[in-house]
Amino acid sequence: MTPRPNPMIASPNKLKLGVFGVNVSGGCTITDMPETLKVEWDESVRIAQAADKAGIEGIIPVARWRGMGGKVNFNHRNFETFTWAAGLSAVTEHISVFATFHVPTVHPVRAAKEVATIDHISGGRFCLNIVAGWNEKEIAMFGTQQLPHDERYDVADDWISLCKELWSTQGEFTYDGKYFPVNDAYSEPKPVQAPAPVLMSAGNSPRGQHFAAKHTDLNFVVAQNMQAAGDLAKEVKRLAREEYNRDIQVFGQAYVVCRDTEKEAIAFRDHYVNEKGDRDGVRNLLDVLIPNSKSALGDQWEAMANNLIAGYGALPLVGTPEQVVDGMQAFVDAGLDGITLSWVDYHHGLEQFQSEILPLMVQAGLREG
Repeated sequence: MTPRPNPMIASPNKLKLGVFGVNVSGGCTITDMPETLKVEWDESVRIAQAADKAGIEGIIPVARWRGMGGKVNFNHRNFETFTWAAGLSAVTEHISVFATFHVPTVHPVRAAKEVATIDHISGGRFCLNIVAGWNEKEIAMFGTQQLPHDERYDVADDWISLCKELWSTQGEFTYDGKYFPVNDAYSEPKPVQAPAPVLMSAGNSPRGQHFAAKHTDLNFVVAQNMQAAGDLAKEVKRLAREEYNRDIQVFGQAYVVCRDTEKEAIAFRDHYVNEKGDRDGVRNLLDVLIPNSKSALGDQWEAMANNLIAGYGALPLVGTPEQVVDGMQAFVDAGLDGITLSWVDYHHGLEQFQSEILPLMVQAGLREG
């Protein structure tokens, strides 16, 4: 099979786009609004096909195994991402389909085979989002003790290095890795994409940025403001170029609330955050990220909690269609190559994107017509 170039890399659009969080209940909003994601298969198919039709480059799931408690138990219902990606690959035509996973949960020999299988199903559109592991309670469900932060990336480095050998080496070989030594390693068929499928990670720490710069094609940054996102993008691109002689693209994260007027958009965001937001659930999430978060963050806790409720820590694109597109332009101006998008209501959001926002992006030169 001769694959078409993966759109996450080959797209000519100045700002590439991904739909984020479709496989988990609530999506990216920690709120009990009735139109949030329910996690049903026909729902995933409708969203993936709508994104495909709109020309969006990718659809990216969240790796999740349990919820965050509180009144909505955010993300407690979730589809496993390898099998989810395989299914969506069979019912879409152009869009890149990702699996997101935690390194401690899958042995690389098995993962390499699953990746190759999905890449054949998709005709070379599969992408892998690698997470070193951060949620201690989830990792414990696999009978594994969470390792210190930087060592998790050492494990991930060994993990993906073995996968790359399995995807590219003909015949049997011995892999002498610290964490995954394998004698007589072997895997056929190889992925459609050579020498490997498109790889992504979310390296924000210094160690995570080195991992991304060394191994992945895309880095997913999470930042509190546009300046910080741009600084992270600049640094990981420098690392890739100067230390590993590679190029890397960087994606940011955005949530969209688009209405006819800015006042209406802000009012809706305030409603689902302040009146319908799950404060207990977001506190549980913050305590995983930052132990004793209320004490540790002090006056910053409320703002961080509100942003997590609004869009899982993403930067806001809130306002009229014109204001949303201006916000997208700001990502490009900051040096980012793409952004992931989420909404309270993904179905309505994608319809509005195609009818109202996309034409303005074309006019602004962010997307090709």
